[in-house]
Amino acid sequence: MSIRGIFSRLDAKWLVILLAVAVLVFFVVVPMVYLVYNSFMAGGSINFSNYQTVYSKVVNWTALMNTFKLSLLVMGLSLVISFPLAWLVGRTNLPAKGFFRTSFVATYMIPPYVGAIAWAQLLNPSVGYVNTLLVSWFHLTASPFNIYSMSGLVWVLTLFYSPFAFITISRALEKMDPTLEEAARISGASPLRALVDVTLPLMFPSILAGGLLVFIAAGSCFGIPSIIGMPAQIEVLTTRIVTYVYMGDSKGIRDATALAVSLMLIANSLLFFMTYMVGKKDYVTIGGKSTRPNIVDLGKWKWLAVAIVIGYGLVSVFLPLAAILVTSMIKSLSQPITFSNLTFANWLPVMQSQQYLVPIKNSFITATIAATISTFIAILVSYLLVKTKAKGRTIPDVLSTLGGATPSVVIALALIITFSGKIGLNLYSTLAILIVGYMVKYLTMGVRTISASLSQVHSSLEEAALNSGASWIRTCKDILLPLIAPSIVAGWFLVFMPSFYELTMSIILYGAKTKTIGVLLYELQTYADPQNASVLSVLVLLIVLVGNLIIRKITKGNVGI
Repeated sequence: MSIRGIFSRLDAKWLVILLAVAVLVFFVVVPMVYLVYNSFMAGGSINFSNYQTVYSKVVNWTALMNTFKLSLLVMGLSLVISFPLAWLVGRTNLPAKGFFRTSFVATYMIPPYVGAIAWAQLLNPSVGYVNTLLVSWFHLTASPFNIYSMSGLVWVLTLFYSPFAFITISRALEKMDPTLEEAARISGASPLRALVDVTLPLMFPSILAGGLLVFIAAGSCFGIPSIIGMPAQIEVLTTRIVTYVYMGDSKGIRDATALAVSLMLIANSLLFFMTYMVGKKDYVTIGGKSTRPNIVDLGKWKWLAVAIVIGYGLVSVFLPLAAILVTSMIKSLSQPITFSNLTFANWLPVMQSQQYLVPIKNSFITATIAATISTFIAILVSYLLVKTKAKGRTIPDVLSTLGGATPSVVIALALIITFSGKIGLNLYSTLAILIVGYMVKYLTMGVRTISASLSQVHSSLEEAALNSGASWIRTCKDILLPLIAPSIVAGWFLVFMPSFYELTMSIILYGAKTKTIGVLLYELQTYADPQNASVLSVLVLLIVLVGNLIIRKITKGNVGI
């Protein structure tokens, strides 16, 4: 059969879906495979010499060990903080639980590097707001805290990635069959004994999954280690990869490639293990009769618990946001913080200068295009996954998940070595390569949101339209898309927001004319201009907060923080 004959047998539905799958294969599979292939290529043959060269250097071994050490510490501390908070919110009579739940996950929507900038302003050993106050109040001879240390790095990473563990554990706690705990209580166990002997063992897969999610996120992070760790000469894998890329020569790229593949293997292996454990959880902890949580009365400990969660909320959310806002408004950093030393005049140069407006414009353009194309592809991938019985229908969904699970720095490096003209397409230093990077990383958010909504639309509606003579495109336009419109808008925002303030990929992929707001913020902080960095940070936070409010309004609280 001729090619024309084959295409004549395909209808518009399958042509559009095949086009979406082809885009995913070209921009997700090809770069990843090419990255792995290049990591083993040296001297014109396939061997391990790139890995031998990279890991023969002490600095790279130290970076690898620091990455493991840091990720383990962040994972452990996140679980220690998250489980009690999730239990208090989900299984006790703690007052204002909805407010506290939102507060605990609020740091999830703050760009991590903005959080790093905030804590650098709070705990800088020389001029940090908290250190200065404590030295003044208690007449100390030296600052009690130094953010530029391993403990400072662990603290900031924990605050900004512990919501991953909190969300995972709290959802599992809410779904757990309460009759299991009730049986323990009826048998005479105290609330604490039931928690230790029943709840904790049953929650183990979710606790482990949440912990691994934090481990992967902390090990893949670049913004916080670069702003907090680099001044203390604490290197991790992501900072080493970016350093090698910035060398700009072929040797640097080869070394970066070997490190990037190592990081990708670690992250994806842990993701596979986590998926296995989460799947196992569904068969062990959820019963079929009731999922209403068994509420524990805190009794005399209620108000102590309230004080503890308020204190945590103030430290984790209010303090860094206040530091950013105050620094953006302060007239003189060398003077005490008083109302006479605060002004909005600092905002005018940032709002008017082309130096700042061009990166903001670039971020809007790239994030808007990436979100729009990703949403279109997500609709097709979701339709293929949910509404068809075609063989291999899960493959595009797996590809989008693979992109989302792969560390951003690995995606950026894969795109550079693949689309720099070697396979006939040169996107180097263009806005297009930034758009592709954002799509690969955040497409899975759109797929998850839209497929969940599409699964709620009964297939009889589509069948009725098709039986009435409507084409597939007309059916989608008049039936399916209007029904899932809120999820489409929510999916668009979930791709737009992280793309707008993205740093890790942008710092590798941007060119002289394609600087983004994330790169500009990083440069301002690195070159000691904290005031303008704070003004831009406040602008980013306002956009993220407004976007989150829009998502919650559109989805009636089902999506968003």
